[in-house]
Amino acid sequence: KYTGCIGRTPQAKEFKMSQGRWPVKSAKILLGLLRNAESNAEFKNLDTENLTITHIQVSMAQQGRRRTFRAHGRVNAYMNCPCHVEMLLEEKDEAVEKPSEDVKAKKFTKKQLAKRRLK
Repeated sequence: KYTGCIGRTPQAKEFKMSQGRWPVKSAKILLGLLRNAESNAEFKNLDTENLTITHIQVSMAQQGRRRTFRAHGRVNAYMNCPCHVEMLLEEKDEAVEKPSEDVKAKKFTKKQLAKRRLK
């Protein structure tokens, strides 16, 4: 769907592709979103060094509609396609060893015991 008019570059061979591009504008927006999330975490007194991205999702938003005027009195649609970016960050907890517990014997019903005897 989105492979037209993209130049071929040898740097895309790293990703087993022949066509590649550098989405500078999208990367700037995501970096701004990360900076915003970091400032929100500081405001909530979270440790920003231990934050990890647990979920990120980009979904389509409602398109903006405008008109462009063409020759002979015609009008064409002039749409933009924005998106919603959803990002969840969590503070990574320190690893704590689970204490060993004594193993309890499993309890079986009469029906389960009867099935085991038949085997």
